[in-house]
Amino acid sequence: MTRFRASAPFTADDEWRHFDLAVADGVATITLNRPDKLNALTFEAYADLRDLLAELPLRGDARVVVLRGEGRGFCSGGDVEEIIAELLKMEVVELLAFTRMTGATTKAIRECPLPVIAAVNGVAAGAGSVLALASDLRLLGRSASFAFLFTRVGLAGADMGSAYLLPRIVGLGRATELLLLGDRLEAERAERIGLANWVVEDGELEERATALARRLADGPALAYGLTKSLIAKEQDMDLAAAIELEAVTQALLMKSDDHAEFYRAWSEGRKPDWKGS
Repeated sequence: MTRFRASAPFTADDEWRHFDLAVADGVATITLNRPDKLNALTFEAYADLRDLLAELPLRGDARVVVLRGEGRGFCSGGDVEEIIAELLKMEVVELLAFTRMTGATTKAIRECPLPVIAAVNGVAAGAGSVLALASDLRLLGRSASFAFLFTRVGLAGADMGSAYLLPRIVGLGRATELLLLGDRLEAERAERIGLANWVVEDGELEERATALARRLADGPALAYGLTKSLIAKEQDMDLAAAIELEAVTQALLMKSDDHAEFYRAWSEGRKPDWKGS
């Protein structure tokens, strides 16, 4: 746990009321838990996700995050009754507060120094598709699908940072198609165009997500976190600035405990015992 934090206590795992959180052996698993509504998001769920992702890196007990949905879907987006119906009653200043909050959720995923794995079962639509998009790695069950369906409800296809992130993953042409038309994207095509890292049989999704999370949790966490940070920062840099940032980062990591542990392990003919420091 870092000493550089506020005096307010951390939120206990069972105090997060709008999803389930379990942290064990370095793996934090966030489970969206409204299966009867395909895990549709509420105002409170957005805010809690934003806040949790800020807390987790400071706690010291998590090295990787798995985001999943309970039941037959990952996340169907914002709840039509609990969010959209309420938004129609709001003034612009309130609407802007809401849209900034949803964007802050995406930002929290991207800025969290822990790798975030989206284990996508069934539908990931609207805001649900952006939660998966913002994650670092996307593991899909074969029946999974994406739908960036914002234009289908009369809103801009660019929402929650999707017009920034999606072209960087699948290219401008495909991103334009997906965000403009809002069509359903099946798992196999998502893998072909680079939106899915892996597609597995539905029955293997949980096991594969657990194995991937275990690999990351047992690895050099500091190196992983800085790799994620550099990938994000260098998207908007020129080559010279990116090379300099990487040089400074590598020089610092060369003084890390994990880099020294690699050499000790190599010399002794064993696997490194990574400490994440």
